[in-house]
Amino acid sequence: MSVARRIAAAAVAALAATPALHAHDFWIVPSRFHPDPGTTVAIGLRTGQNFIGDAVRRSDIAIERFFVRQAGRDEPIAGIDGADPAGWLRADGDATAILVYRSRPSFIEMPPAKFEDYLRLEGLERIVDIRHQRGTSGSPGREYFSRCAKALLAGRRESEAVTRPVGLDFEIVPDADPTARAGLFHGRLFYDGEPLAGALVMAMLDGDPSARLSARSDSRGGFAFALPRPGVWLIESVHMVRTWWWFSRADWESFWASLTFEAPGRGAAGGTASRR
Repeated sequence: MSVARRIAAAAVAALAATPALHAHDFWIVPSRFHPDPGTTVAIGLRTGQNFIGDAVRRSDIAIERFFVRQAGRDEPIAGIDGADPAGWLRADGDATAILVYRSRPSFIEMPPAKFEDYLRLEGLERIVDIRHQRGTSGSPGREYFSRCAKALLAGRRESEAVTRPVGLDFEIVPDADPTARAGLFHGRLFYDGEPLAGALVMAMLDGDPSARLSARSDSRGGFAFALPRPGVWLIESVHMVRTWWWFSRADWESFWASLTFEAPGRGAAGGTASRR
């Protein structure tokens, strides 16, 4: 992120603070994951835990980027401020499309014990260790947090665009189009365009809280899940760094990455070049 962009984001953060949504997963829910060409798709936003969540109404002041990448171009996802669903689009339907949402940062301050409980829950023990080493374990947790969410709309054929970063600060990038393959999901984590090692990654199946998988990213940012069943999956991860600008209200900045998609049944294992 450029210096100018970070400064502008920090200024907006004071206005866009939404503490009630913090320490919860955030994901995109389209009205259909397999739209026919020309179909209108409603795009919902959700926050919650264990893939059970509440609707997040569109807030234009909180949105930094909200677009769909399809047919070789990016198009803004239009919507009505304050409405749920947060937006609408017309699906191309030819190849897998990528929905992208990036929020502006929001500020939150948490009591010390609650902050460190949340850090451990999200696999951020290294932040707990840093606080201990600096003698700040008894200090409140002051943080800016941003949402970096993606979702995939399956088309009639796979898309190589799915396997490339879209430019979010923190994002989950599949190694192959998961809407065309059953069973094994391979992906990588990227922070500021570089692979991120050692991050906790979680996978959850919609409608089945018991289907919960976890892994740590390797030195290349890679991870893998053996998805036990078809259905709509949420993959998420959280990364935290120290804030760097001198006038920041917060000591930390976190980025919450998520990816939602519908995995096919076993008959699609291995994928094909076309789904016509």
